[in-house]
Amino acid sequence: MTDVTIRPALRSDLPALGRLGASLMRLHHGFDADRFMAPPADVEAGYAWFLGTQLAAEDAVVLVAARGEAVVGYVYAGLEPMSWKELREAAGFVHDVVVDEAARGGGVGEALLHAAAAWLAERGAPRVLLVTAEQNEGARRLFARVGYRVTMVEMTREL
Repeated sequence: MTDVTIRPALRSDLPALGRLGASLMRLHHGFDADRFMAPPADVEAGYAWFLGTQLAAEDAVVLVAARGEAVVGYVYAGLEPMSWKELREAAGFVHDVVVDEAARGGGVGEALLHAAAAWLAERGAPRVLLVTAEQNEGARRLFARVGYRVTMVEMTREL
């Protein structure tokens, strides 16, 4: 992975972030169309817009994995306050991590997760949480490999 650099996302990265975020949204919708929202017609632009709103947030970070000028992955993480509703103390939370299919298997996802955890730790987060789709076996293996453990199981029932 020596040819990949992890750095803060730039506004010029937003088209690539939109493409990657859209792929994540499509993947999840494909897993369970009742649970995950359907990608809108211009999901790439929507995801790029959303991640663009997070670039200047003090309690969030968007980091990219870049191979030369090409963005091959990103992680979006943030600080979350204590939650009585979720029965947990304050924590860091990884909202998204996605690696371009052609760049998978080379440690990019691990590097992004470690970089996000370091950013969160520098800001006082005592732990990092994330959620993943049950069907996303590759992501679940990645998360376990870097030290995450299962603590909750989401269950959904349509009404």
